Amino acid sequence: MDKHSAHLQLTLVIVAFLLLAMPVRADWYADARPLMGTEVSVRLWHEDADTGRRLVEDIFAEANRIDLLMSTYKEDSRISEINRHAASAPVVAGEELLQLIQRALDVSVLTAGAFDITYDSVGQHYDFRTHQRPDAATVEAARALIDYRLVRLDVAAGTVAFAAQGVRINLGGIAKGYVVERGVTLLRAAGVQHAVVTAGGDSRLLGDRRGQPWMVGIRDPRKDGNVAMTVPLQDEAVSTSGDYERYFDEDGVRYHHIISPSTGNPASGVHSATVIGPDGVMTDALSTSVFVMGVDRGLRLIATLSGYEAIVIDDQGQIYFSDGLTPPSGAL
Repeated sequence: MDKHSAHLQLTLVIVAFLLLAMPVRADWYADARPLMGTEVSVRLWHEDADTGRRLVEDIFAEANRIDLLMSTYKEDSRISEINRHAASAPVVAGEELLQLIQRALDVSVLTAGAFDITYDSVGQHYDFRTHQRPDAATVEAARALIDYRLVRLDVAAGTVAFAAQGVRINLGGIAKGYVVERGVTLLRAAGVQHAVVTAGGDSRLLGDRRGQPWMVGIRDPRKDGNVAMTVPLQDEAVSTSGDYERYFDEDGVRYHHIISPSTGNPASGVHSATVIGPDGVMTDALSTSVFVMGVDRGLRLIATLSGYEAIVIDDQGQIYFSDGLTPPSGAL
């Protein structure tokens, strides 16, 4: 082997060694999985591939943990245990679940009962997959049990009790917001600066999209796959409640999962309500509240809350914006 060949081989070895020693190029790491009756997705930017992938897995592990705690579809969840026994005796909830129930009850007070986790006293009688709904007599009997004041918390003892037999709670209007907020909290603690965690209609944005805002689409509630508008956001939470998420149509009437506590029937007058703000738990609860309250009352509520804005599409397709938002050109 001549000197030139030996030198070339040595150079190639050095280059190969340097390439192996270099960190993996920074990139986006993402995944989406069915969970909590919807799709949970994570997308984050990280300098290291192994760390990025591990953090994605960490978020799904956290979402699974919360689902096991709060799902009414799992018989062994803590909330299912509460629903079975809390009308007979106080049930230990655990600090995390107790705090989230307390936040839900606080929103009930804020919205004068438009948001109410006891809606499941009626909601349990719906099966949207099989197009089953309760008859008028069942709704009327269960409607008396929709009252957040029937839920009694003992913070010192860490327990939940119900003041009447038949009461049920369901955190479906707040749990997904909690999942995305927890996800971003974990990512921020790990040093991530750019990410989005989504669960169904709830998203929590961490930072921006590396120099550009995240472009969040608000779905057209009557045209599958179409977007009514796109909103540029960064470091915000955004939640949309719509009558197209879980529903069935019967004799020209849409029966959906957002129950009006005052009637025990699916809320009417609005197709979708989107709330933007700094906390995913609140945007989740508020989007449901605004949907139930309707355009006028809902936007008046949002006007009283610093840092929160709303976009509402009514049952005629008209789009309304809270005072702090500028409607895009061409918006109805």
